[in-house]
Amino acid sequence: MKPKQQPLKAEAPLVAHIIYALGTGGLENGLVNIINRCPPGRYRHAIICLTRSEEFASRITAPGVEVIELDKRPGHDWGMYWRLWRVLRRLSPAIVHTRNLAALETQALGVVMPRCKRVHGEHGRDINDIDGSNVKYRWLRRGLSPMIHRFIAVSRDLAEWLKGPVGLPPAKVVQIYNGVAHDRFSPQRKAGTGNPRVRSEARGIPEGFFTVPGCRVVGTVGRLAAVKDQGSLLRALAAIVQAEPAQREMLRCILVGDGPERASLQSLVEELALGDCVWMAGDRDDIPNLLACMDVFVLPSLGEGVSNTVLEAMATGLPVVATRVGGNPELVTEGDTGLLVPVSDIAALARALQRLIDDPALCIRMGNAGLERVQRDFDWQRTVAAYLQVYDVLLGRTSSAG
Repeated sequence: MKPKQQPLKAEAPLVAHIIYALGTGGLENGLVNIINRCPPGRYRHAIICLTRSEEFASRITAPGVEVIELDKRPGHDWGMYWRLWRVLRRLSPAIVHTRNLAALETQALGVVMPRCKRVHGEHGRDINDIDGSNVKYRWLRRGLSPMIHRFIAVSRDLAEWLKGPVGLPPAKVVQIYNGVAHDRFSPQRKAGTGNPRVRSEARGIPEGFFTVPGCRVVGTVGRLAAVKDQGSLLRALAAIVQAEPAQREMLRCILVGDGPERASLQSLVEELALGDCVWMAGDRDDIPNLLACMDVFVLPSLGEGVSNTVLEAMATGLPVVATRVGGNPELVTEGDTGLLVPVSDIAALARALQRLIDDPALCIRMGNAGLERVQRDFDWQRTVAAYLQVYDVLLGRTSSAG
């Protein structure tokens, strides 16, 4: 266990957030945004990582947030539960908030913490249960439900799944969308192509990558993991180039992120002979600039809750091509803000990309529609207020408390 900052002061009620790891990802991004944007003095926060924290922890700017690592070993590490119990006993939180399946089992400690209010967040299904049909996982959620006071789902799709197939009491389920930091993203659709200045100034760009005038750039941002299925995007690009070899000179792709699939994706780039077309940019802290380099944003995921990167792409004024899964159809309106394709359908993905690559005017129209939607409906302050309202209700506090 490794405290990352100074111990918390005993003032406002403490929320202990339990997650598997504090690395780069949508869940973690949402958690950090909520903590950073929580009004001072309203609630205190601590983050308990069942495994480890990474450099992403440096993005926490709120004062007094303790980050604790439990160094869980692979498989069943019963000692981790003892370490977690000791941490919770020391922190004495008013609320324990777990997120996703990997942390759900820790809610069993509610048996020995009866006064603590308990919240569980569903941010997307596990890679081993993409369609949510795993009976064991459904029974786990249902069995722990008496100890959990609220379930928060980041999409309507997840909320209806919890109330329907999983069988949770509807009164316990709250749906709250993620937000987007509008001040970080600048719309880039006026010229019909990604911002030439930003392209010329991008850090780490391969030599000559953007030198062809008018080149069209597609890209994606996310952890390089099996569930994100960036391989389908690469195969769709290869299909486009194979059908029309001249596209090799004009088409570019940026893969932003890192993760366990990096080596296999790099091998796939070489296998498909796309080395001159694809830039694997790695983990970055300049996502707004890289989005501004793109003409089309792509999310080929096998499953999603609500994608922060789709919201950020829309805030940049980009049209979005996404798979028709999870919360994606709640963000991407077919034919209006982007295009939806079936999961792992390489031909359909290639057709959607080709349609937008060939029609800059359509990209502008869809990008503007997406920008209007995200500015109207998605904001972190609204999201934070909704989370705090859940906490306030559970603790019997007024909305103006703190």
